[in-house]
Amino acid sequence: MAATDPSWYAVRCVFRWDASEGPCYEERLTLWQAGSADGAIARAEDEARRYASENGLRYLEFAQSYHLATDGRPGDGDEVFSLLRDSRLDRDAYLDHYFDTGQEHQTTTTED
Repeated sequence: MAATDPSWYAVRCVFRWDASEGPCYEERLTLWQAGSADGAIARAEDEARRYASENGLRYLEFAQSYHLATDGRPGDGDEVFSLLRDSRLDRDAYLDHYFDTGQEHQTTTTED
């Protein structure tokens, strides 16, 4: 398959909810058709920023992608997973504790 042939990718983005009862984190997976993992992450991060803005959340600038082996059935942008987790950890401690231990086999991007 050529690098530009579109494939399906699931991209997980992480958000922080600042609720009155304390902060909570959301992991959200969406599906994207792209020519590469980097292309899927770029599309997902654009959508993640809109999602955060529309819902009063903070996007933590953390995204992971997974290449799906599909026959074209997934819908572009479909949410496939969401998890809310109560945590008092700050942004870096939360990401390090749950997602970035150094033992993962994944495609990731992080920005400060």
